[in-house]
This record gives sequence, C-alpha cells and structure tokens, in this order.
Amino acid sequence: MTENKNTATVNKSLFDVDGKPDFAKAFPIALQHLLAMIVGNTLPAIVLKNTLANTPYALTPEQSIYLIQAGMFVAALATLLQLYPIYKLGLGSRLPMIMGVSFAYIPVINSIAVKYGIGAVFGAQIVGGIVSFIVGMNIKRLYKYFPPMVSGTVVLTIGLSLYSVALNYMAGGNGNPNQGDGVYWIAAIVTLLVVLACNMFGKGIVKLSAILIGIVVGYIVSYFLGIVSFDGIRDAAWLTYPKLMPFKLEFPIEACVTMAVMFVVNSIQAVGDFSSATAGGMNRRPTEEELEGGIKGYGIVNMLSAFIGGLPTASYSQNVGIVSLTKVVARSVLKITAIMILIAGFIPKFGALMLSVPQAVIGGATVTVFAQITMSGMRLITSDEMSSRNVTITGLAIALGMGITQLNPTAIEKFPDWFRMVFASSPVVLAALIVLFLNIILPKKTIAEEEAERAQMDK
Repeated sequence: MTENKNTATVNKSLFDVDGKPDFAKAFPIALQHLLAMIVGNTLPAIVLKNTLANTPYALTPEQSIYLIQAGMFVAALATLLQLYPIYKLGLGSRLPMIMGVSFAYIPVINSIAVKYGIGAVFGAQIVGGIVSFIVGMNIKRLYKYFPPMVSGTVVLTIGLSLYSVALNYMAGGNGNPNQGDGVYWIAAIVTLLVVLACNMFGKGIVKLSAILIGIVVGYIVSYFLGIVSFDGIRDAAWLTYPKLMPFKLEFPIEACVTMAVMFVVNSIQAVGDFSSATAGGMNRRPTEEELEGGIKGYGIVNMLSAFIGGLPTASYSQNVGIVSLTKVVARSVLKITAIMILIAGFIPKFGALMLSVPQAVIGGATVTVFAQITMSGMRLITSDEMSSRNVTITGLAIALGMGITQLNPTAIEKFPDWFRMVFASSPVVLAALIVLFLNIILPKKTIAEEEAERAQMDK
C-alpha cells in the first residue's frame, strides 16, 4: 500500500513545471534544446575572434578557445539560475528558459573590442549587468516604454547590421589574403543551401538542427577543398575549467554607456521571451515576480560571466519556440540540457573544433540566422499599429542608425571620441535611443485619429 502511495505522489509529467519525467522520455527533448542552441552559443566568440584577428588586440589560439568554453559555462549557469531560482535574493524566474551567449551583442562587442580590446568588452559587460539588474527591479515601471514597435526596431537593426559580417565571411573573411576565391564561395553556398533544404523540407529534429547540419556538410566540403586546418584541435587540451579574470578588465566610459543601452534594450526584449514561454507552454502570462526575478538573474549572471571571460548572455527565442511547440515545460528536462552544455564547457577540444570551421561555412550558416533576426524585428514592428506616427519614428530610427555607420569617417571626425563610440560605432545603439526617445516625446496617435484629422481637413 505504501509503495503505491509513494508511486502516486511522484510527478513524472513532461507538461508540469515541477514534473520529473523518466530520463528516456526527457532526453530526446533535452537534446533538441541542445541542438537548437549549441551553434548560436559558440558563434559570437568565433565572430569576435575573427574580427580581432588583424588588429593589435588579436587573440591567441588558447584565448579564442577559452572564450568559447567560457560561453558554455555561463550558458549553463544562466539556464540553471532561471530554472532553479535563488528565492532569498529574488534571482531567477523558475520558468522553462534556455539562456546562452547572444547574437544581439555582436555589433556592440565588435566595435568596443576593435577600439579598446576584449578587456573593455568585459568591463562594459559588468556595467551592463548592473544596469540590467536595476531594470529588473523597476520592470513594472519601464515596460510601458518598450512597446513592440520600439523593441522590434532594435531587433530589426541588429539583423540588418549583421549582414555585412555574414557576407564577408562567405567570401573568406576580412584580412584573408585569398578572400573572394571561388573555394570560399562554394563552401558558403553549399552550407547555405543545406540549411535552407533542412529548414524548408526537414521535419522534427532535422528541421531543428538545420544550422548544425549545414555546418557539418559545409565542413566536409571545405575539407575536400583544402581550407580546413586541424592544428588547433590537435594542440588543444582535453580538459579546462573556468578561470577568474582571464582578461584584464577595463572600463572606458564610452564603451560602458554603449553596453548599458544594449543591456536595457535586451532586458526588455527578454520579457517577450519569458511571456512567449509562459503563453506557449503554460497558457498564461508571466507574473511580475517571475519577470523581475528573471531580469535580475540575467543581470547577475552577466556580471559574473564577465569575471570568467564569458560574453553577454540572453534568453534564446529558438528554445522558447521548442517549449511552445512541444508544451514540455518540466524544468528537469531543461536541466539535462544545461548539464550537457556544462560538460561541453570543460572540453577545450570542442572549442578548437568549432574554431576550425572555415569562416565561409560560418557565413553561409549564419546569414539565415541574421535574416530570421531581421524578420523577427519586422514582425514585432507590424504587431503594433502602423500609424503615420509609428512608421515615421521607426523609419527615422533605422535610417539614422544604419546610415551613420556607413558615413565616410571624415564626416564625423570632428565629434569627440565618446560621441563617436556611443552613437556611431554601432547602428543598434543609435537606433534604440532614437526610437525610444521619439516614442516617449511625440504625441500618441492611432490610425483612427489620423484618419479623423484628414477627414476634418476635407470639410
């Protein structure tokens, strides 16, 4: 009788946050989450390494590998904190979220690293984490200033600003003396076609792993084209561990301000992911406590991440999509994913393998990701009312944000360094500031009110 009673009290549901399903049921879904995030989690470090390759701040092979490994550590830490909050400190959401190193920060971290070095990226990240924590404490007051039009403009600008990165990679990468050779374009296009085929015709795990499959096929093609080197894999160690302050922290004011703006925007953007996870997987809206704890946890993890050399993290929308699709919200399932991410973080040969992937393959795979980011931004924008006011604000923010980074350097050389760093180094920051500011100060007008005004003019 006792045995039956105990058995009855065990919650093995996949569809309950507190469910603890059998490993055989949980593992396939946990693996889906891993495949959906693993490539995205490593690529920002690869992009940063390649960006710095021909600058005074170039990273050594060991530092480049460590950057990837640290990203795995912090992704696991950030995910576990969201799944299993520290209630006494109000950190974590207790929602089925996967966190990881974010593409959204690439334009900003590239601009900071090229000017000041990677130490400034992590110094600014600490400041950004503090700002994010403060945002979390005040999320109820701030949320109203970030309607879909504002956050969508930021996401759209992020996507647009990354296209040149992807296309330069497809040609072989900047600084490559052989950039533009046919072998690079062949590898890139094959990768792109495989990703598209898996996305359009694949189902289940094939569709979910489209980018990973594309990279594997592109890697094989690249090997036969003679553009793959295994030296880094051979020289990499088998085991590593997190190190305290592997890079010297620096705090240039301009870099800190720029990063702080990005953290504010991404904190508000995370609210959308938290909301999508609860709506899609649990048929409800997140509570204020869940949002506050989630954003505060996001800020704290990013502060800690900077001290061990992990790039900025954010919630992963693709994993939110899996939760919404499968309705599997059991935290124990996502805990398995976090453990697998953590294990990968201890194996430097994994990072070396990722670094051996030619830039052309990375470009072919990520151009679709950047396109999806752009379209996500467009969907957010158009989910708001497209009144003349909103169209003007959005169009002006994107035009000025994208336009200022394409100016001839002499056009803004007379402005102070801090101004150029904050407003001209990344289109994302300027676009975010403009759309936020104009949306606050310009009078709200609906489409109906604008039509009424025009009708009045005809009388």
